[in-house]
Amino acid sequence: MTKKKRENLGVALEIDGLEEKLSQCRRDLEVVNDRLYRAELSPEARSSLEKDRNSLMRKASNYERELKLLRQENRKNMLLSVAIFILLTLIYVYWTT
Repeated sequence: MTKKKRENLGVALEIDGLEEKLSQCRRDLEVVNDRLYRAELSPEARSSLEKDRNSLMRKASNYERELKLLRQENRKNMLLSVAIFILLTLIYVYWTT
């Protein structure tokens, strides 16, 4: 995802979107695996399904990696917000006493 697009979306919305994509990818992977192991397939069909499975596994891995990075970014943003809140609270207490 481009930096500009990321700025327009909140990190939490990005995480939700990626989790949905990852969930769909896993469902698709499950369907492909079921078809691979339950049906008698020609070598060409089996090869095609294995390529699909590998592609879905790569996509899932990429989604998981990106989710991990976004969650780290979300944690940093939360900690920064808490630090700013504490700082403002201390300033308020100092000036009102």
